[in-house]
Amino acid sequence: MSEQPYTGPDDPRVAALPLEEFAFPGPLRDQLVAAVLSGAKTSTTGLLADYEHAGDPLPQVDVHRAVVDSDGRPVAVTVTTDVRVVRLDEVDLRHALDEGEGYTSVAEWRAVHERFWHSAEMRAALGDPDFTVDDGTPVILERFRLIADLR
Repeated sequence: MSEQPYTGPDDPRVAALPLEEFAFPGPLRDQLVAAVLSGAKTSTTGLLADYEHAGDPLPQVDVHRAVVDSDGRPVAVTVTTDVRVVRLDEVDLRHALDEGEGYTSVAEWRAVHERFWHSAEMRAALGDPDFTVDDGTPVILERFRLIADLR
């Protein structure tokens, strides 16, 4: 017997899911959520340091997550299909392309991510005003599949 599909943002099963929050609320999150909803975005990258600082568990394969928009409303459900912890200099082109943000090279992907990770907002979230990344920085590469559009 197959699992019943999610019926919308008010489905009680959605409220019980761990959250998938892309970037910080605002234009970047809106862009990333739109890419998830369109199917263009099937991978994402996080800093291991961010998970450790927040005390959050790493994503797990086969776990459903509620994607929230900038207003904190659930707009989609994804399922994690792969998780890898790698050094920043080990991120490959396939992962960069699958982030669905129009990158054409790993160098372009990395430059944009470094700007985000070195932003005042990210440094504040990490509690480290001097935080920087380098080739050896551990990152979490997560692949996922959209399984419900809740809009």
